Amino acid sequence: MFGSVFRLRPLPGHEQAMLEVMQRWASERKPKVAGFVAGHLYRSASRPGEYVNTVVFQDRETYMRNADDPDQDRWYKELRVHLAGDP
Repeated sequence: MFGSVFRLRPLPGHEQAMLEVMQRWASERKPKVAGFVAGHLYRSASRPGEYVNTVVFQDRETYMRNADDPDQDRWYKELRVHLAGDP
């Protein structure tokens, strides 16, 4: 197993748009991503407006293949416009 844990801080007024982009990954990209095992998005109870996301792949190779995929990069750029900073 190989994966990431990261924080997401949407810009003011962008929380719903960020959630929609995340949901689109689950419905459109996830079925096409070989080696994806699980992902979970958590809303922070102690830090309003902040989220923690986890992603798990079967191994480092499949994780990196997804990271290097141009479709993943396009999706990330759509997500990033809704965030206060890099995850």
